[in-house]
Formats: sequence, structure tokens, C-alpha cells
Amino acid sequence: MTGAAAPSGPVAATYLDGVSAARQAVTIEPTGDLRTLTITLADGSVVLWPFDRLREITGGSDRARLTLALSAAEDDETGRDAARLVVTDPAAVAWFRQKVTTLDTRDIRAGTGRRVALWLGGAVAAIVLMLFVILPAMADYMAAHLPMEAETALGATVMKQVAAMAGDGSGRDLVCRNPQGLAALARLQDRLAAGAGIDQPISLSVFDSEMVNAFAAPGGQVVIFRGLLDEATSADEVAGVLAHEIGHVAARDPTRIALRSAGSAGILALILGDVSGGTTIALAGEYLLTNSYTREAEAAADGFALGLLASTGISSAGMADFFEKIAKDTDSMPEMMSSHPLSLARAQAARIHAAGQGPTEPALTDADWQALKAICN
Repeated sequence: MTGAAAPSGPVAATYLDGVSAARQAVTIEPTGDLRTLTITLADGSVVLWPFDRLREITGGSDRARLTLALSAAEDDETGRDAARLVVTDPAAVAWFRQKVTTLDTRDIRAGTGRRVALWLGGAVAAIVLMLFVILPAMADYMAAHLPMEAETALGATVMKQVAAMAGDGSGRDLVCRNPQGLAALARLQDRLAAGAGIDQPISLSVFDSEMVNAFAAPGGQVVIFRGLLDEATSADEVAGVLAHEIGHVAARDPTRIALRSAGSAGILALILGDVSGGTTIALAGEYLLTNSYTREAEAAADGFALGLLASTGISSAGMADFFEKIAKDTDSMPEMMSSHPLSLARAQAARIHAAGQGPTEPALTDADWQALKAICN
């Protein structure tokens, strides 16, 4: 073999039949039409390999050596026949590389794409089923049967994570402890807790953060942020928000969402990996921090809040005022894409409720309200 010319006669090669481990010395020669490679075995028998089915077995760095296999039959799942042909004659190797254009073809069996798509679709469906059907059902069951001691411990862990997420990175204690502010907060807590009618004790605190937010954590923990106190113009507004969060506690929504998000994080960590090792509790904290309950749970908590405000003689007009204030920030997306009902709709419901209320008294005195506003000073 010289240059691109076809071999003028048989060339020595080594043949492995794919059945035994024996290596056979053979001769190879292309047919006259250059469409088929003739492999003549030591016993004189002949094996024919079509050139369009020749494939190079890659992975070696020795370009002077060529290992060939035959593309498998169309219905074969292996992709390649087991037999191998090793060519070391330099001229023959050069000729094969120049003339046989199918050597580096990747063989994909008919229907492989469809089978891969089916397997992938099945895997995605299983993950979706686990995340959105099985996991929520398990979280609901566990939330209803979790011992209070375990729920309290879960809440303490979530509170630490939320404090770390809401902080400025310095590690400072976010809990506000101004004595006069704490006394005012305790009076508001006692008034609301007395009308809540739930067995679980409420633990209320304020975090020194600019976020205009509040959340409930497992174990009866309810937190409001200083930013919410700064935004509010009356104690009745704060009372409406707290009554809503107490509604979540009564329904054990914080425990349910913490279990659900922790389970989701665990599943996603198995799929995507959890480099930091803290994904589970971080996601639980983030879900609680952003109040990622369902719209149904939010609506139920609103209903509970309106009933609680009525039973404690606090006007729900403050709740309506607060929802109207935050509507510009919360109603930017359609309700179906949000975890909460639209704030303006919630404000309207609270306003209607306030119109039907009897005599009410402010949630706090003016002095207590000012003390609460300054609780982080």
C-alpha cells in the first residue's frame, strides 16, 4: 500500500473472533470494488467486512496501530460486534484512515433516542410525583403527628438559619431587646394569644432587619422584622400581621412547610449534589422567610386572623391598611403565579370585615406603640 492507493496484495493482520481469547494471524485485502474487506483466516476460511460498517476502536494514542470493529446489526443493542481486527502495517493503516470515511462514525441504534426520552421522562415524572404529591402528603402527616418537643427543636434550628440569612454577615444577635419595647410586645402577644384558642404557646420576637416581613416557624415561634414596624403606622396594622402568623401556627403550616422544603432539599441534593452540606435547613429557612405557603393556606390564615381580631376587639381596618401599603410590591405578578393571594384583594376582605365589627379598641396604647417601634434601639 502506497499513499492512497489500494493494497496490491494481502496484508498481515491480527484477528480476534470475539468468542475465544485466541489471537489469529490473518491476511486482509479489499475486494476489487473497494466495498468489502476480505479477512482470510489461518484455516483458509474467509470473513467479509463491508467497508461502510468498519469502525475504529478509539482510546489509544498509537496512531500507527489501527483496531477495527464491525458496526452491529440494526436490531443489536451493543452497537458493535465483538470481533476485532488489529492492523499494524503502516501503509495499510494510512490507507484505511484516508479511504474509509466511516471509521469514526458513532452508531446509535434505531429507537435509542425514543428510549432515552422515555427513560428521562419517567425519571422526571417520578421526581415531580415525589416532590409535589408524595412529599407534601408525608409532610402533612408528619406535621400532624410530630411531638411538640421535636417541633420546638426544629423551630429552634430554623430560627438560627433564618437569623443567619437575614443578618449582615457579622454574626450579631438580631433579636431586639429594648425593655420597654419587649413589655409592649408582651402585652400585644398576651392579648392575641388569649383570643387565639390554640394549645400551642406563642413565642413572639422582633429581628433587627430592614425587611418588611414577618414569619412563623415551627414550635409556635413568630417573628416580625424591624422593617415592618418602620413601615406600619399603627399597632392595629402590626396586630393584623401577627394574627395572620398565629393563624399559620394554629394550622401548623410552618412545620408542614419546613418538613416539605427539607425533604425537597434532600431529594434535590441527591440529584444535584449538596456541596455545602447545609442545603436542607437553608431551604427550610428560606421557605419560611419568604412565607412560601400555598394560596389556600394564606387565605385560611387571613380568615383566622379576622376572627382573632374580632374576638380580641381589634379593628381589622389596620390589617386592610397594611395590605394596601404593600400591594405595590406584592401584586406585580398574577395571583396564579404567587404563593399569596393579591394584597389588594386581602385588603378589601379585611375592610369589609372591619365595617361589620362592633366596638373596638386599639391594639396598644400610644405609649406602648411608640415603645414597640423603638424595640431595636
